[in-house]
Order: sequence, then structure tokens, then C-alpha cells
Amino acid sequence: MVKEVIIIFITAFAISLIFTPLSIKLAPKVGAVDVPKDARRMHSRPIPRMGGLAIFLGTVITLVLWTPGIGLSYMTGFSFDMRLVGILLGGLLIFVVSLVDDVKGLSAKVKLAAQIVCALILYFFAVRIEFFGDPFSDGLIRLPMIVSLIVTVIWVVGITNAVNLIDGLDGLAGGIACISSIAIAFTAYIHGSYEVCMPLLAVAGSCCGFLPYNFHPAKTFMGDCGSQFLGFMLAAVSMTSVTKSATVIAIILPIFALALPIFDTLFAICRRIINKRPIMEADKGHLHHRLMAAGLGQRRAVLTLYCISGVMGVAAIILSRHLYFEGLALIIVAIVLVSVFINDHRSGNILKEKKKEEPKEDAE
Repeated sequence: MVKEVIIIFITAFAISLIFTPLSIKLAPKVGAVDVPKDARRMHSRPIPRMGGLAIFLGTVITLVLWTPGIGLSYMTGFSFDMRLVGILLGGLLIFVVSLVDDVKGLSAKVKLAAQIVCALILYFFAVRIEFFGDPFSDGLIRLPMIVSLIVTVIWVVGITNAVNLIDGLDGLAGGIACISSIAIAFTAYIHGSYEVCMPLLAVAGSCCGFLPYNFHPAKTFMGDCGSQFLGFMLAAVSMTSVTKSATVIAIILPIFALALPIFDTLFAICRRIINKRPIMEADKGHLHHRLMAAGLGQRRAVLTLYCISGVMGVAAIILSRHLYFEGLALIIVAIVLVSVFINDHRSGNILKEKKKEEPKEDAE
């Protein structure tokens, strides 16, 4: 099975690597260019923002190649599943709507409505959260249909927006999505849930093919068509496992593997509510902005967040093996790192204010 895993990853990587330069040339022709208009932007020159096209094509083409009777399917043994059709349809819709947003601009309500429709498509194709593990036994607690629907929609919309919100520094969203995909895919692999492992390897490979052009200094951005597609795929594929032993993979593992964007999203919501600002309003209070304010450059800030995400991904894998003490220890390490960087941000602001207040000495 290792051979198949490598083939799938390399296929997605190659397709994304080939199409990313093409997306850079195409973006200005359709108007998908990010022009810095406010202080929230971290770049000073117009940059194409259509790299999500390469991620989308790398993932989708690779998945299509695995379906029965086509391309690599005879090599990988990846069997046809109607749930895959639902994921591809939802992924196509979220990509198209987000691409229109990148080019023309759409209201937050329209984008939210599209995300909900995509979640409903998944539910219709049986890609849903239907049960939780019973903490007092080895059985499962099945959710009523309406509860399952609500939880599924919240999960899909939440993760889609979480990945979108962290797309604020060069290479950040792509790297975090790649790390999270690999963490979930590896755990699915060791538990025998190949229906989860294979698609996420396509996502990870596509991200790796895109990152050489997106890491600082970026030649292109993925845009909303990339970040929302990645968030949707992570949310959707993590719900596809139906085996009893994979309950932790389908529900709990993604929460830890995606802990960084989930925390950043919840923190942003709470911050805006406290400040009496609209929840969907953009600001510079995200964790990556705080790291930049603390004095880290883009490369160091991104690599730092990669490390935190990696620690949480390893913690998720360890927890899936029922090594609770070790997993908890890693989670504590990640929490300490995040709190330290938040405090560094505050300390950095205080030092800056003090320097402004200090009178300049006269030159001798």
C-alpha cells in the first residue's frame, strides 16, 4: 500500500506544480490580482491570486484518475464511492463561487449561502457526521437526522472559513492545510481507513506543488478559491470514514489536526464580539498578525506556525493510538507556545510605545 500512497501524492504534486505557473499567467487576464489597499495586507505590490486553480486541478484530476476503469485506479485499488461524487460536486461549487469572489467580489451572505449549499450536497451524498463514540462503552451514539444535518453544516462551514481566515501570510494556509492533511491521512492509513487517506494525500500533494510559488516572497496567492476549497476538502473527507474504529478519525482527530485555524477563528469571533464589531469584518488580530507585530518576519512567523500545527498533528496521531498522556503533553506544549507568542505581541507593542515616548538625545 506504500507504493500506492506515493503514486497518489506524486501525481497530485506534479499536476499542481505544472498548473501553478499557468495560473500566474492567467490571473491578470481575468482580473484575479490582489492589489494592496489597506494596512492589513502584508505585501506591497499586486500579486496574482488564482493559485487555487492549481490546487483544485491537482486534487480533482488525481481523484478522477483513481475512479474504477480510469488511469491509476487499477494500481491504487481506490474503489468508486458515491460519497466521492458528493465531495467532488461540493468542491467544484465552492471553487467556482470563490473564484468569482476573487475576480468580481461577492458579499459575505452569498459566500455563506454557497458554503451551506455545499454542506447540504455532502449530506445528500451521505457524507455527514452521524455518530459519536460513547465515552462509557465501545458503542456509538447515533445522532437524530436533524441534529446530524445541523452538526454537518456547522462543521463544513466552520472548517472552510477557518482555513480561509489563516490565509494571511505567504505559504501559511497551504502549509497548514498540508500538515493537517498528512496528519489525518497518516492516522487513517494506520487504522485502515483508506477512503480518508487517499483523497487527503491528493490535497497534501497539491499543496506541496503550489507552495514553491507561494512561500515568501510569494509569486502568487491561492485566493479564496484555494483556501475555501482546501477547507471544504478537509472538512468533507474527514467525515467519510464509516468504520467503528475510525470514530476518532472522523470526529476528534480533525479537531486537533486543525487546532490552529480553529483556535484562530474562535479567537477572532470572540475578539470581534467583545469589540462590538461585525463577526465577518477583517482585522489584524489573527495569530499570524500578532507574530509579525512581535518582530518575526514572514518566513519565521510561518515556520513557527508550521511547528505549532505539526505538534498538534502529532498529538492527534498519538491520541488515535490511545496514548492519552503523551498526546496531552504535546497539546500543552502547543498551548504554551501560542500563549507565549500572544504575550510577545503585547510586550512588543509596549516596547514600541515606550520608544516613542522616550525623548531623542541630542547629537554631540
